[in-house]
Amino acid sequence: MRRHRNVKIVATLGPASSDYETILALAEAGADVFRLNMSHGSHEDHRARHAAIRRVEEETGRPIAILADLQGPKLRVGPFASGAHDLEEGDSFRFDLDAVPGDGQRVQLPHPEIFAALQPGSELLVNDGKIRLRVNDCGPDFANCTVTVGGTISDRKGVNVPDVVLPLAALSDKDRDDLEFACELGVDWLALSFVQRPEDVEEAKQLARGRAAILSKIEKPAAVKAFTEILAVSDGIMVARGDLGVELPVHSVPPIQKRLVRHCRAAAKPVIVATQMLESMIESPMPTRAEVSDVATAIYEGTDAIMLSAESAAGQYPVEAVTTMDSVARSVESDPTYREIIESSRKAKLHSIADGIVTAAREIAETTDIAAICAFTQSGATARIAARERPRVPIIAMSSLMGTLRRLSLSWGCHCFKTPELVRFKQAVVNAARVARDHGFADDDDHIVVVAGVPFNVPGTTNILRIAPCDERLIYRTDPD
Repeated sequence: MRRHRNVKIVATLGPASSDYETILALAEAGADVFRLNMSHGSHEDHRARHAAIRRVEEETGRPIAILADLQGPKLRVGPFASGAHDLEEGDSFRFDLDAVPGDGQRVQLPHPEIFAALQPGSELLVNDGKIRLRVNDCGPDFANCTVTVGGTISDRKGVNVPDVVLPLAALSDKDRDDLEFACELGVDWLALSFVQRPEDVEEAKQLARGRAAILSKIEKPAAVKAFTEILAVSDGIMVARGDLGVELPVHSVPPIQKRLVRHCRAAAKPVIVATQMLESMIESPMPTRAEVSDVATAIYEGTDAIMLSAESAAGQYPVEAVTTMDSVARSVESDPTYREIIESSRKAKLHSIADGIVTAAREIAETTDIAAICAFTQSGATARIAARERPRVPIIAMSSLMGTLRRLSLSWGCHCFKTPELVRFKQAVVNAARVARDHGFADDDDHIVVVAGVPFNVPGTTNILRIAPCDERLIYRTDPD
């Protein structure tokens, strides 16, 4: 189960991938993280998938992260009397709070918060942006609009308001219930939808109470504008390009993606690039060339992880989709240009002793014959800093805490292994050398760099670096205790 690539793969589970055998096949094909989409399925469905993932984890001996993706508030129009209506460019159309079924001139929009935030000139997007309307005049319970892009509008279609910060909480009542359920279940990451401001993230962190790390989905223009503040309070980021591409000009999404990925890397926080990466593989066993190029671009940019949504959750070829991503990742990472790009974009500033220690470990590994960097970590911070450096050698992340290792399964290049609770640095060195040998990272003639904190089992104490031999005669005659 050792991965021969650094970027991680997130696979969403759903009707096409809920049984143990398929989840095992996805893990063997290359999935490092499994996503539970709380927008679909019951709590019992997710409980069963969670149990299957943990069974796969136990069988493979490899820590696996589970990401619960909260739905967020969904803005939708009400029903229509006759089901659907065609709107043409130039037509007048009204949104209001009246529960009477809609027609070709109006429909209910049961969200007074939207009307409170709208101004003349604001834009409303319906059905993933296929229909666009400009607000002419509005009040606390209505908005009169002109259709700028026509299309067919029908019951319960989604509404986006791209140029307004809506006075809506990122967590609906359903999200709060789902968050508590997911934390009690024991997921490792919570993905927070509809983030607009850092306060949205702070609320989720307070509810999670450290039971899961918070990953903020960047899918609103407001989140892009407040990204620095949102990143500061988040444990990780997802660049959710689907909604971003609806609410922003589609040509603006690639540079935003590149910029956000670099900011996350500099902050040593994992970032996922998501949405429609291999969309055609929902129905086809082969992706398009454009999709392969899209996946490759995210990897060249240095993202920690790439994600499959419907491809693995509801598609006809879930295992093939993971296999394709794995193959693309291996191909990109073996390209000399990839290494040139990754190293040229290494711009992190040093702020702490841990930063200096890990940066030194990477420099030693690149200038001498070192087989791997082994980072002992309690909180995961040391390993994340190592991942930020994007070293040329593998990162072996070791911890006595399985929760820490599972969360690190999302971080670039981290190969995670559980170790007994240690009290002396000699134990760490011997355990690191044995893991490196036993799992094919090193042999008799190799050395590894070990970084750790003394005293052990205290987060934030990374303060020591040692180069250790992996000679079998030395490490297996040494008592690690």
